[in-house]
Amino acid sequence: MSGITNWFEYVGDRWSDVWGASWDHLMLVIQVMIVATVLSVAVGVAVRNNATLRNIALGVAGILITIPSLALFTIFIPIVGLGFKPAFIALLLYAILPILRNTITGLREVDPNVLESARGMGLNGTQRLIRVQLPLAWPVILAGIRVSTLITTGFAAIATLVAGPGLGIFIKDGLRRLGLPLSMESVWTGTIFTILLALALDLVLSTIGRFTTSRGVR
Repeated sequence: MSGITNWFEYVGDRWSDVWGASWDHLMLVIQVMIVATVLSVAVGVAVRNNATLRNIALGVAGILITIPSLALFTIFIPIVGLGFKPAFIALLLYAILPILRNTITGLREVDPNVLESARGMGLNGTQRLIRVQLPLAWPVILAGIRVSTLITTGFAAIATLVAGPGLGIFIKDGLRRLGLPLSMESVWTGTIFTILLALALDLVLSTIGRFTTSRGVR
């Protein structure tokens, strides 16, 4: 119990720092996810009907997500320097695959009969995509966004290794002082608040999905 008490005291004494790091972490994740979602959905739409392009896009995205995290974060330092930029680029590359894969899957799983009916109603290709395919594929796409958000939130804790923002600063500081007083409290602070942030974002996305998905599609 003393360990839990010490942790609460640690967080209470440094609440402004914890809140600031949590906010920076959140802003980094949100910015990454906005760009990743737009990029992945656009690519998914573009390659959905071409098997060769689909395989290339998914293959490249798959390779990116297998690169060791520390290597991916540091590889861009000679190009963009330290700080926000290398963290953003690395997280963006990690975030693409789940959204891209689910976008392609969701669009291709739309019933051809539904598309044929839409064509019979006079809708052209773009109209069918915007008014029929994307709304029907939205639950699958959103599932990919949720997975990608969880991955990004977790990996964002590594951003501090390249002088990026976020809760990783507590983990880094605790590991640097491991064995000294309050070192483990620092590690647990970064870890626990990263998990809480991921759960909160997933809850928000789940709520968005509930209000943006028609009952007939759920």
